[in-house]
Amino acid sequence: MTNTPDTVRISVVQLDEYGPWTVEPSPRRETDLQALQARLYADFADFVGRSDGYAFFNRFDNMLGIANGIDLEEYERFQERIRNRYPVTVSVGVGEGKTPVRAVEVASQQLQAAGSAQDPDRQEVLSAGETTDSAGHVTVGHFDIVGVTESLTDTEHAAMAELAIQQSMLVLKRRLLSEHDSVAQFVGGDNMIAICPRLNEGVFGDIVEHVYDQTGVEYQVGVGSGPTAHNAGEQAKEALEHCRETGTRVHEATPVQQQATDD
Repeated sequence: MTNTPDTVRISVVQLDEYGPWTVEPSPRRETDLQALQARLYADFADFVGRSDGYAFFNRFDNMLGIANGIDLEEYERFQERIRNRYPVTVSVGVGEGKTPVRAVEVASQQLQAAGSAQDPDRQEVLSAGETTDSAGHVTVGHFDIVGVTESLTDTEHAAMAELAIQQSMLVLKRRLLSEHDSVAQFVGGDNMIAICPRLNEGVFGDIVEHVYDQTGVEYQVGVGSGPTAHNAGEQAKEALEHCRETGTRVHEATPVQQQATDD
């Protein structure tokens, strides 16, 4: 193992042979599938949360964990918990990279090399690419929409408001992914969290301006950095509160704030 300070560790958790299971011996009720996915995601979020990580539901049958502090033995225990509690099992790929996108690529490759997600012979794979002794800092951008209550929630019906929010977030996710090797996830309401390389405030400013130009939806973003996703995310939330209080569109936690959170 090496020890590279600027790496992020991401896991891809994939349900084994999930597609065939949903229709055998006969198609299962959609609400039952949704309930199972929600419970399983909640268990995964609790699991990574205990190690100060973040969980992204992604597609529910494929979930992402931002978890610099989780080793393979802990993932084995998570797999055992799922096997004992659910009628499905999960496979886990773990990757590290200097950018979040590279980490996801490596984690995905671990699973793809082990076989198809619908291969009945591929069950409970646990595979990692090259990992460091301790993954480095995580940078989190916490985005939310400026004035969403007045502009959408209280003026548009729920379906139209959701469409406008999702369309703007798609533009935001695409920009972060294609231009900045960042992984972003809708986390409810009008909020999106992005796991990023080290980017300065000017870059985040360009991102929110691009989304506004493309969609007419205005975002503000708080930025934090730390050794774990939780640590960085707390700083990002505090920075976002600064945006709300002052009307600024981008704010990054100061080194003093970051050091206080690290301690």
